[in-house]
Formats: sequence, structure tokens, C-alpha cells
Amino acid sequence: MRIVIARCTVDYAGRLSAHLPEAKRLLMVKADGSVSIHADDRAYKPLNWMSPPCALKESAGDEDGQTLWTVTNKAGERLVITILEVEHDSSHDLGIDPGLQKDGVEAHLQELLAEQIETLGLGWTLVRREYPTAIGPVDIMARDAAGAHVAVEIKRRGEIDGVEQLTRYLDLLNRDPLLAP
Repeated sequence: MRIVIARCTVDYAGRLSAHLPEAKRLLMVKADGSVSIHADDRAYKPLNWMSPPCALKESAGDEDGQTLWTVTNKAGERLVITILEVEHDSSHDLGIDPGLQKDGVEAHLQELLAEQIETLGLGWTLVRREYPTAIGPVDIMARDAAGAHVAVEIKRRGEIDGVEQLTRYLDLLNRDPLLAP
């Protein structure tokens, strides 16, 4: 993982366009290729990001001392980070993550649903629990009676964070031709 603290601007062009004005931010480049831009006031949520698979190209900017990071994905979306001043830049090998160990209600419900997947619908079959993706494991991957893949995410409470997490999974999974509807 590469961690950079820098004064920068960020421009996104893709399904929409977005601009982050000049400010000091945390830039994270993970081993899976994802890039995220964070501020100090938003808990864990990035201001902007590019999910894998994507490519990061570093080049000289228009002015002396500037560096441009251009991040692109297969859909042609672009994230351009103009780095004006670097305060910190370090890389770290975090190794293989053992994964999240769940306990209590969510883990128990996941186990029960996996054992009795037809509770979710007649003809449903379990593909796998903790289905791995580039942005984290989906609690349950199943197929419905028609053979379509269904991602199931189990949460103790229905809150916006869970909806956003499932949306990120669906965006990623729908780009996979083997899983997309």
C-alpha cells in the first residue's frame, strides 16, 4: 500500500464529472490497484476513488514541481490528481489479509442462510459464503432459480453504509461478464 499526504486537486470524468479544489488530502494506492482520496473529516469514506481494475500513470504536471496521477479504468473513466506539494510518501507491504472474523448476529445469520439458501427463494443455490472481490468479500453469493447471480450482504441494521457497500459490490460484479445479468 502506498500512502501519500499531499496538497492536490482532483478531477473525475466518467458517468458524471466532479472536481475537488486544492486542499491537503490522504491518497491511498492499494495493492489491488484501487486509488482513493480522503479528507480528515469523513470517517472512512473517500471523497473520490477508482475501484480495480484500473491503471495509475504518473507524469510531470504543467508547472514546475507538479505531478499528475492519471487513473483510468476499462470503462474509460478518469481520475486526474494534480499533486502540488507532497508532505509524506511511503509504501508498505501489508501481506495477505486473513479477512474479517465475524461474530454474533451477522455471522450466525450468514451461516443459517447459507445452509438454507432456498429461504431467499425457491430454486436458489449457494455459490459461496464470503465470495471474494477486489473490494472485499460478499457475505453470500447465490444463484436464483433462473441462474442469475445474487449478492447477499447481511447487516445488523439497515443503514446507508450497508446500502453503499452493496452498491459498490454490485458495480464491481456487474462489470464481470461471468456475473453480470
